[in-house]
Amino acid sequence: MGSRKSPSAGSVADYIAGLSPRLRGDVEALRCAILASADDIGEEIKWNAPSFYTGEHFATMRLNGKVPLQLILHLGAKKSSIAHDSIEDPQRLLQWLGPDRACISFRSPGAVAKQVAPVQHIVRQWVHHVPARAAG
Repeated sequence: MGSRKSPSAGSVADYIAGLSPRLRGDVEALRCAILASADDIGEEIKWNAPSFYTGEHFATMRLNGKVPLQLILHLGAKKSSIAHDSIEDPQRLLQWLGPDRACISFRSPGAVAKQVAPVQHIVRQWVHHVPARAAG
């Protein structure tokens, strides 16, 4: 599959540039890690945050919670579920929020840089469970 980058990629960069310096580096590092996980990942601002998609949206950053930065993994608009044991997570980064979603929390500055490889491993597995976008 060829690379499909969102036409709004510039707006994602603009969004990140407008963040506080405290968050900007980690958000950009997480963005780069996700985009490098697979060739067909696109991005846009959705739900007022950087969001990533293949067939459907599957990951959205959360920047306004009790934890400074979280990556919420989900299965898109179609209601489906994923078996927790179908995602290898040896470092136990995933916190399962339901049958169709989980999150990875980055609690301190620089935490993303320390977790790039395991995050990419999780994202590569997760996208295989995301429903394909319906034709039409």
